[in-house]
Amino acid sequence: MTGDHQTLALVLFSVFIAVTLGITTWVSRNRHGSAEEFYAGGRLFSPMENGFAIAGDYMSAASFLGISGLIALYGYDGMLYSVGFLVAWLVVLLLVAELVRNCGRFTLADVVAARMSERPVRIAAGTSSVAVSVLYLVAQMVGAGSLVALLLGGTSEAARSWTVIGVGALMVIYVSLGGMRATTWIQIVKAVLLMAGTIALTVLVVLRFHGDVNSLLATAADRSGHGRDFLAPGLRYGGDWTARLDFISLGIALVLGTAGLPHILSRFYTVPTARAARRSVVWSIGLIGSFYLMTIVLGFGAAALIGPAEVRASSASGNTAIPLLALDLGGGAGSTGGTVLFAIVAAVAFATILAVVAGITLASSASVAHDLYSSLRRRHAKKQYSEVTVARFAAAGIGAAAIGLGLLARDLNVAFLVGLAFAVAASANLPVLLYSLFWRKFTTRGAVWSVYGGLVPAVLLVLLSPVVSGSPEALFPGVDFHVFPLQNPGVVSIPLGFLAGWIGTVTSTEPPDEARHAEAEVRALTGAGAV
Repeated sequence: MTGDHQTLALVLFSVFIAVTLGITTWVSRNRHGSAEEFYAGGRLFSPMENGFAIAGDYMSAASFLGISGLIALYGYDGMLYSVGFLVAWLVVLLLVAELVRNCGRFTLADVVAARMSERPVRIAAGTSSVAVSVLYLVAQMVGAGSLVALLLGGTSEAARSWTVIGVGALMVIYVSLGGMRATTWIQIVKAVLLMAGTIALTVLVVLRFHGDVNSLLATAADRSGHGRDFLAPGLRYGGDWTARLDFISLGIALVLGTAGLPHILSRFYTVPTARAARRSVVWSIGLIGSFYLMTIVLGFGAAALIGPAEVRASSASGNTAIPLLALDLGGGAGSTGGTVLFAIVAAVAFATILAVVAGITLASSASVAHDLYSSLRRRHAKKQYSEVTVARFAAAGIGAAAIGLGLLARDLNVAFLVGLAFAVAASANLPVLLYSLFWRKFTTRGAVWSVYGGLVPAVLLVLLSPVVSGSPEALFPGVDFHVFPLQNPGVVSIPLGFLAGWIGTVTSTEPPDEARHAEAEVRALTGAGAV
């Protein structure tokens, strides 16, 4: 990139960082230090505000950079991510949004613990929530590194490393000082910027082809080197039975994983009522749906105007397709329009990453403090720390872990990494959530087995998959200890999570607490007694 690109993009980066730090500082001066304020922003947000914040939380670097990159490289098969992320919201709206808001206070474990023995359930749910959050954070860190590497010419590994460290430091500041209220406003600002940038790019792509979508697709197919196969299923996932099973596994993980993401579930607690939570999801579906439809246009636009070969040369995993597309739409390298549009898109992508990592870090630090610390601390210890204090320390620890893993995984596609996080969420969190809400005979042993029965296989299968070893694109390409053939474990680990919960319940000597289930059911369906 030229010096003009670098200067303008860095100026816009700095402006967004200054604005968000200003929001954080302002919020930190106008709050009291209660857990409800830190975790849920005082439950003061309107459905529209929370809908924009949910959209800002959900439309991550994987969405903006990774999905369009996969479509640019693999055509039809890359669209699976767009469709999967969008369809997942119907599951959230129909099954969990209102019920979770009525049953819980701050975290997933609150919903499950409403009718179980609290300590083992909170430890299990808190552990799985942290695992999912760290996986998701790694994807955002990788996106930040790819973006700034492109901005600085793609030659400096040190620049990518320092970017990952810088993003990690900023997210710890946002969460520690501002809590949920600052994080929410950062996500709202980011959602507006991202939608505006995506709409602008989509309009420019359509205008470039004079509104002829057929021409856009035909040009993309011609430049792909695969001809019409680029527009048909099978380019990435159709080679053999393993690839096809991976396709099914990824689809299941994407559709079911959203309802188990801790940072999405925690957003339902920032509104005053369950009705407001439901309306928040309706707002977010409108924003998210239009956004994912536009990523399809942008992905094929990048294939048609840039070409998969050039995208792959810039980033083997396709993470830089959108910035390259913006550069071309603005007039090409060296043009004023290209410089401005590239810088704006890069700044929007950077804003996306910062906002999402703040939301994920807040949710995971809440799980550490509200679930793990409150369950494991000794009641009679001489020194007791408040949950909010522990959450702030946890944010720093989680930030450090995400930085380390982000540096390790910097060459993987961010949408692919998020697919792994969704698989773990669908395996460990979704079964216990659905069983708790809908199965009268569910017991504490069933809840604990359900979480670990999904979490442990999901993580082990990822470690033993081609993602970690045995392929040129793996985390450790020089060694080969993979025994599991699929890249996404969802097709195996999700059924195991449900099966473990059922086995744990039917073999439990503890009788199900009918009274507590009835109370939880009335509360979930009517909101009576909800916080």
